[in-house]
Amino acid sequence: MQCINTTANNVIITPGGQAGLFATHVALANQGDIGLIIDPFYATYPTTLRSAGLNPRMVKTIPENNFIPSAKELNKNAKNAKTLLINSPNNPTGTVYDENNLFEISRVAIENDLWVISDEVYDTQIWVGKHISIRSVDNMENRTAVIGSMSKSHAMTGSRLGWVVAPEQVIEKLSDLACNTNYGVPGFIKDAGLYALTQMPNIEKIVAEPFFRRRGIAEKIIKESPAIRMQPSLGGMYLMLDIRATELNGIEFSKALLEATNIAVMPGESFGESSAGHIRVAMTISDDKFEYATRSICSFASKFTTSTD
Repeated sequence: MQCINTTANNVIITPGGQAGLFATHVALANQGDIGLIIDPFYATYPTTLRSAGLNPRMVKTIPENNFIPSAKELNKNAKNAKTLLINSPNNPTGTVYDENNLFEISRVAIENDLWVISDEVYDTQIWVGKHISIRSVDNMENRTAVIGSMSKSHAMTGSRLGWVVAPEQVIEKLSDLACNTNYGVPGFIKDAGLYALTQMPNIEKIVAEPFFRRRGIAEKIIKESPAIRMQPSLGGMYLMLDIRATELNGIEFSKALLEATNIAVMPGESFGESSAGHIRVAMTISDDKFEYATRSICSFASKFTTSTD
């Protein structure tokens, strides 16, 4: 890992991380190019790539490996691809890539001449280990674009304030694109972002703490449930729960849960084939409601498991 010299010429402000994802794919690829996405993925990724003119190709993972892409799968899919989109901490799985994971991804990117687009919007929400940007890996500075956002770190989701950090020639392309699309971010939103950055030094910790606390609540409850297993949650504001013991897929479970309890979760199938048989739970409600909902989910799931007595 290395410290990367970054100047204003390496940064462009965007109307949220989503706009940065779209613009970066436009800048780094041509119409019809192949773009790789790690499965499971944030739900907008495939349509973002298609909107930018790319053909998405999924890199499958398995829950038994905490949804971390293997070198074998990466290499198998990298042929003729132009970009690789990664997300750590990951939505929906809570996976955080460590040094070894990032070295492996970097090796594949270099060997196959891929641009890596790294979605790091949850970088302030790390529960285990630390956040490492793939841009800091040796020889990756000039083939990486990092997407950031104040939506998660500073609770500014509706404000749409994000950025891209990339080589200067990429930022120049993104500047040209911005001039012909959104023409930048409104001044009052940038003023709010500047205020959050300069007047509220502890805001990132304040925003992140409730999610860490609720993660602990869920761990204690789910540990006692024979019907549900929680994937290791290393970062982010979501939990990925394995409900395969119920013999229902994620869609079936989510629909039945909603009808029976009025509790809404996202089926794992919403995020790709690799997370089938799972559900994603958002830790975005108050502690008491979250505890009640988690206990209710476990109780509901237990009705579908076969007793061994």
